[in-house]
Amino acid sequence: MRVDSKLSSRTILEGRERAGARAMLKAIGFTDDDLARPIVGIANTWIETMPCNFHLRRLAAKVKEGVRAAGGTPMEFNTISISDGVTMGTEGMKASLVSREIIADSIELVGRGHMFDALVALVGCDKTIPGAAMALLRLNVPGIVLYGGSIAAGNFKGRDVTIQDVYEAVGANAAGLMSDEDLKKLEDVACPGAGACGGQFTANTMSTVMEFIGLSPMGGNSVPAMDSQKDEVAYRSGQIVMDLLRRGVRPKEILTRKAFENAIAGVAATGGSTNAVLHLLALAQEAGVPLTLEDFDKISARTPLLADLKPGGRYVAVDVHRAGGIPLIAKKLLEGPGLLDGEQMTPSGRTIREEAGQAVETRGQDVVRPVSDPLKKTGGLVILKGNLAPEGCVIKVTGHERLHHRGPARVFDREEDAMRAVTSKSIKPGDVVVIRYEGPRGGPGMREMLGVTGAL
Repeated sequence: MRVDSKLSSRTILEGRERAGARAMLKAIGFTDDDLARPIVGIANTWIETMPCNFHLRRLAAKVKEGVRAAGGTPMEFNTISISDGVTMGTEGMKASLVSREIIADSIELVGRGHMFDALVALVGCDKTIPGAAMALLRLNVPGIVLYGGSIAAGNFKGRDVTIQDVYEAVGANAAGLMSDEDLKKLEDVACPGAGACGGQFTANTMSTVMEFIGLSPMGGNSVPAMDSQKDEVAYRSGQIVMDLLRRGVRPKEILTRKAFENAIAGVAATGGSTNAVLHLLALAQEAGVPLTLEDFDKISARTPLLADLKPGGRYVAVDVHRAGGIPLIAKKLLEGPGLLDGEQMTPSGRTIREEAGQAVETRGQDVVRPVSDPLKKTGGLVILKGNLAPEGCVIKVTGHERLHHRGPARVFDREEDAMRAVTSKSIKPGDVVVIRYEGPRGGPGMREMLGVTGAL
């Protein structure tokens, strides 16, 4: 590939006065030929503290192969990651949301400091995805976010299970509805290998967002973590980022207002996590795109719920891949008028409509429904306002809930107090559990309450 003298990396690597920089890089194996090529940063969130990111070193090696084959020189670096699942229900969970900012800051700093010409970020657990995307927008160099993929479902007594089932089993055990022996057996089989949590929880929701918004190649993120196809996805990602560099396409050109609307539609159609609101608002801020809570409410209200996914549905994320992947969901949405803007660009250079046109639907699949026969006529996100939340709150509905409820409020000032009340059976059917002072500032860190909700 012919190297453009305007590339950022030339500032560090070209000229007599940069001999010292080149000498240091040659000390670790880079050659003159390597340093004459465009430099691509490979931001890895690999870590040994969770299954979500445990396999990312393998994928990073494949990304680097793809970059080299396409004429670039990859340079890998690492950043942090906090496991929501491991830290859930503890003081450690207060570090999770904060980690999003540190991930974004650290990737941005390395990218600016070493003046990479392009960037690929490998992500897995919840906060790594928006953190990496925020950094890409700040750097605004050609780049993509590659999701490591979902974990396979576990099998317990003949049924598919996810980590959600373990949290629910803790409550069942405390209530005397599950034996200690069965809880241990479930714990041992719920997570059979590497990959992010299996339902349409935060990680898979934000993975979906990345494909719909245009920061990830369509069809790649939904390939499961340990599927042999994932290596090919990683290799192709290295080639795609080099193509983005050749074409001079930057993230802020892709992340338009319409791209954000597409992302919200993707969340609504899949029954995605309410955390998508938190993260998309942060991404919009970085992109300079106006976005409000009301936008989520309007788009979700017009978008049918198509994917029958846990936690509210029957299937897990790997089933989406088997059914036809995110391109199939996009294809279904494009069948409805005004649900998705098919002209928005993806990293491949093709539009969403073109990518969706290549979707292959598995015959007989019932994971993703047609627009004409949705699980629910409106999406999974609803914005409410009232005396409890005058500025708005987000709830997730999947079609099985009552729309009205009246009951006594049981108010707690921290998660641990609420959990003790649940496990001691002092919460009764019909009670409304309120946990105060657990927001981004009040917690601080806005701990997720999956332990409490699962036990309930």
